[in-house]
Amino acid sequence: MIDTLLIANRGEIACRIIRTARRLGIRTVAVYSDADAGALHVAMADEAVRIGAAPARDSYLRMDAILDAAARTGAQAIHPGYGFLSENAGFAEACAAADLIFVGPPASAIRAMGGKSEAKALMETAGVPLVPGYHGEEQNSGVLAAEAARIGFPVLIKASAGGGGKGMKVATSAEDFHEQLASAKREAQAAFGNDRVLIEKYLGRPRHVEIQVFADGHGNCVYLFERDCSIQRRHQKVVEEAPAPNLPLELRQEMGAAAVAAAKAIGYVGAGTVEFLLDPVETGGDGRFYFMEMNTRLQVEHPVTEYITGQDLVEWQLRVAAGGTLPLSQDQLAVNGHAIEVRLYAEDPDKGFLPQTGALSHLRFPEAGPHIRVDTGVRQGDAISIHYDPMIAKLIVWDVDRPAAVRRLRQALAATEVGGLAANIPFLASIAGHAAFLEADLDTRFIERHQADLLPPPAAPSGDVLALAALGVLLERKAETMAAAARTNDPWSPWATGDSWRLNDAVPEILTFTDGRDGGEPQEVRACRRRDGGFDITLPNGDELPGHARFEPDNAHGGGRLVAEVGGRRLTAGWSRRRRELDLFRPGRHHRLTLIDPLDVGAVDAGGGGRLVAPMPGKVIAVLVAAGDRVEKGQGLVVLEAMKMEHTIKAQGPGTVEAVRYAVGDQVPDGAELIIVKGDEA
Repeated sequence: MIDTLLIANRGEIACRIIRTARRLGIRTVAVYSDADAGALHVAMADEAVRIGAAPARDSYLRMDAILDAAARTGAQAIHPGYGFLSENAGFAEACAAADLIFVGPPASAIRAMGGKSEAKALMETAGVPLVPGYHGEEQNSGVLAAEAARIGFPVLIKASAGGGGKGMKVATSAEDFHEQLASAKREAQAAFGNDRVLIEKYLGRPRHVEIQVFADGHGNCVYLFERDCSIQRRHQKVVEEAPAPNLPLELRQEMGAAAVAAAKAIGYVGAGTVEFLLDPVETGGDGRFYFMEMNTRLQVEHPVTEYITGQDLVEWQLRVAAGGTLPLSQDQLAVNGHAIEVRLYAEDPDKGFLPQTGALSHLRFPEAGPHIRVDTGVRQGDAISIHYDPMIAKLIVWDVDRPAAVRRLRQALAATEVGGLAANIPFLASIAGHAAFLEADLDTRFIERHQADLLPPPAAPSGDVLALAALGVLLERKAETMAAAARTNDPWSPWATGDSWRLNDAVPEILTFTDGRDGGEPQEVRACRRRDGGFDITLPNGDELPGHARFEPDNAHGGGRLVAEVGGRRLTAGWSRRRRELDLFRPGRHHRLTLIDPLDVGAVDAGGGGRLVAPMPGKVIAVLVAAGDRVEKGQGLVVLEAMKMEHTIKAQGPGTVEAVRYAVGDQVPDGAELIIVKGDEA
């Protein structure tokens, strides 16, 4: 068995590998960039080695630094996790040359499946069914356009190297093919250093069903059943579950056999996933499944397979890498219950899922146990960086059947709180509660089909939220005032009560909040202290309610729980405040409010006028307008590349471009003024 394991990765997957290695008595070595010096995976490992600066190309993608760290720490094996170098055949070969065990498949298998076009040709030879498409060498745009026309629109343009939805675009007609092709090639080049693409028929309502395979070096290969990963956004998985709902046993066995055949065709060893598109008859398809790609690594969604099989796939990886045989044969594997995983990201669904960066000032997960698992690589106070994927955690639930697992998922999401930046919890909760999800009516365009339900327009803060916010602020002010008074020579002065006391009068306090929505109006709450220590609250709609509140400290997560009686009803919320910024957590909802200082004239009108600013640090890769151009609302103006994805900055209304501040290739900071548009007169 391996004695010392170096983990060439970061975040939640590094932490997850460390947990299994520790259980097996294996010493672990973490590597880290400058941005991750204080990261959780560094703290968990037995030893850690700095490998470079924050950008991945200067650290986690540096083979030389990682191999040097292995040599310096006496590691016998390297686990690449997923992403970064996990599917790099050259890295697998470099490990072998350095007499290190690469915890993954042979370089030849990685290379065989590394290019989607080559992989499809190989699978065709092995008899695995393929989606109609073009997987050839010729990359001339004219040839590709002709092939797209032959296949028939709509078509999917897909980067031949890599995955994760990067370099993947849909062309609905010949007219928009070249624009989508150019965008796909730019993303592919930026993400994978290779702009080669393939073209496939875009199926109407397919399901994404993938098979977990595992092989050892002794000729054994099994499949550990399937996962349904149909719910996706921009071709990136959002919800994964196992087993796939409503999949007949015969079809499961047929897909499993095809996946094993695919693995054997390339001499596979270790954990891998063969991904298929299933074209269900129920939604107008032909009922067949088609090979899409093979991921030659451990998948992000592997925990759902672990839950239903009772197996630790990382342990399997380590035992197979050390030369052992598979722990179980095919007839010893069975499905038990149902598991669902959702990916919790630092992104704002109300702003086009814009990735968020900054400190996690408040972090609460549901309590882990037999039914709930949380895989994370961050703690409260850690920062989400611009340099890496903005994943916060994976929430995984299990129960005896799918309806029970869905209920577990909804409970887990309601108990999850992220403060300091926006997260996609409400969006995930909307999916978990949607009728189509409950009925397992799934396909890869689930989110697109139900967008109106899943992404409703942001609503103004409710009366309950405003009352809780006001009571929380007033409690904190009183505590701050009394603490300050206790440090004076006259702690019993009436000025130390913190209750707006005036001689023969009680003056109401006025608190103004905004939720920061585009066009969101400031909301004014009036509060007057009562003799019993509570408050009379007047809401913006004129409702007057008596209110009492207290804090229950939450030292483990920061902030606390705010418990209030408002108008005869008991309300509770998670609470976290940083100066003017408030985070309120109600079951399944996160409310981010700003307390407006009436003396700060710029507090209400944030960002105003026709200034188009960068929503995050990034690189300008396209400028779509010039000074003097006429633009309409929603028209793309600038394309930024950030977090390995393209983000189009659009006009907020009709007008004329007055100035363009940056050019293609420029690096821009968060909040940089990109373009000035003079809006039309009302």
